[in-house]
Amino acid sequence: MIKSTIGKGVNLGLRRALEDDPKVLIMGEDIGRLGGVFRVTDSLQKDFGEDRVIDTPLAESGIVGTAIGLAMRGYRPVCEIQFDGFVYPAFDQIVCQLAKMHNRSMGKISLPVVIRIPWGGGIGAVEHHSESPEAYFAHTAGLKVVACSNPNDAYWMMQQAIASDDPIIFFEPKRRYHEKGEIADEGELGAAYPLHKARVAKQGNDCTVIAYGPMVRTCLDAATAAEADGRSLEVIDMRSLSPLDMEPVYDSVRRTGRLVVVHEAPSNVGLGAEIATRVMQECFYSLEAPVLRVTGYNTPYPQSRLEEEYLPDLDRVLDAVDRTFTY
Repeated sequence: MIKSTIGKGVNLGLRRALEDDPKVLIMGEDIGRLGGVFRVTDSLQKDFGEDRVIDTPLAESGIVGTAIGLAMRGYRPVCEIQFDGFVYPAFDQIVCQLAKMHNRSMGKISLPVVIRIPWGGGIGAVEHHSESPEAYFAHTAGLKVVACSNPNDAYWMMQQAIASDDPIIFFEPKRRYHEKGEIADEGELGAAYPLHKARVAKQGNDCTVIAYGPMVRTCLDAATAAEADGRSLEVIDMRSLSPLDMEPVYDSVRRTGRLVVVHEAPSNVGLGAEIATRVMQECFYSLEAPVLRVTGYNTPYPQSRLEEEYLPDLDRVLDAVDRTFTY
């Protein structure tokens, strides 16, 4: 077991995949010589060469289109989209080509492409650098969507995603890149947890709180604060956004009777709405209160001076928990 940051966990996961399979390639804007704008791919080009860690032109549609062609020829490309809001020029390639080729070819063609997207706010950036586009991709049949929230998942989920024969959107919480934690060694408990399984991050009895990516840390902090009021929150890290692993959620809600769903993305047609609906369908008679959501607002992401007002924080999570006890 080693200490690491989330960013370093991603780097180590990519490194391990490059070592294990010569067909793995990494491509993106400034990922080679510079090591990426967040330095997540630092030293990979130096160690594996320019033919396997490729600095591309500034053209996201070209990056993903090239990756599709490489995957059809037996490679396993990993694409980096430099910032979340830059993915939209590649949207057509992702949802019309990458997501559909397996079905279009009646299962004859697989496209094992991973698209890495540093996403979310909290870094004080300008427009199109702090967005949360996960619902677009979770809504797209043929894609799988995952999000890491800690160094262990960053390391192991990256390798699992690259080894998968399905196209995967891999969201990385950019404002958490420097947060530290432990990476379990192979074979240790909690190491390679199944890629598309939710994980109970903290056990509790009074209210279930669900999050993914950057909001997991916020919810864990809220759970710690709630203990001072004598309330025990169970925090679940969804990890996989498509497919959703709902069984741990159902089990938890049937015990606690309350659910708060937290994510940075706007509430309108977000993942929280889907999770809330499924829980209402499956756990209606166990609920002591309506399912509540704590999310970003249904507006464009604001200028950096206002983002602390936009992003869900500990107080907003605790307020939602408090409201569930008023019913």
